[in-house]
Amino acid sequence: MTYIITEPCIDVKDLTCVDVCPVDCIYGADDPNDRMLYIHPDECIDCAACEPVCPVNAIFAEEEVPEHWAEWTPVNYDYFKDPVGTRSKVDELKPKE
Repeated sequence: MTYIITEPCIDVKDLTCVDVCPVDCIYGADDPNDRMLYIHPDECIDCAACEPVCPVNAIFAEEEVPEHWAEWTPVNYDYFKDPVGTRSKVDELKPKE
């Protein structure tokens, strides 16, 4: 299991979750091209430290991602294979205002 960051993080990128993560598995904070943060599925230790501190309630255990945000699970995984393609997918799912 891993944790998934979903749509409410887009264009917010609050770093509180990054600050509390004991294994530094949350990415996207340093790149201005990333509109959201992503949790590395192989590095996450399932400690849940990030979930309660998220100010926009964007972080969920993978099996608890609400159905209306289910499309963000593969987006989270894909970021670590193809960041550029994932950025395009984020823009497609939630166009910039």
